[in-house]
Amino acid sequence: MTDETYPLTDDQRRMARVMAGMGVARRQIAKYLRMDEAALATRLGDDLEQAEVEANTKVAKALFTMATQKNNVAAAIFWMKARAGWREKIEIRPVVENDLSYLTDAELAAEIARIEREIRGAGGVLEGPALDRDDDRVASRIPRGG
Repeated sequence: MTDETYPLTDDQRRMARVMAGMGVARRQIAKYLRMDEAALATRLGDDLEQAEVEANTKVAKALFTMATQKNNVAAAIFWMKARAGWREKIEIRPVVENDLSYLTDAELAAEIARIEREIRGAGGVLEGPALDRDDDRVASRIPRGG
């Protein structure tokens, strides 16, 4: 980069403020001004932070106006979620079509074996540790020879 002691023109300062207000990264602003980020922070840091605050305030004002005076429902909902803590309520309810909790372990193992036979009969392939009959962890729960 260039020497950080060269004077910035009013146009360069103005453009840096505009860029900061529009959310351009400090790295990009420094590159535009041909200086490193440390020099930018030293020379324009406070100005750029002020520009960001002013831009955010302007957008917030526009959003607030849209939500309160222009009947923009989306703006009102966004405001309430972002500023008032509103959240979408998501309710998860498990749906069990065939409740097998009443079965004994032996009955459950028999049902698993029946389903395995049904899948194999339809040309399906069974794989995975829960269906590995040589796995000692499940061997006692799944009848052999099924």
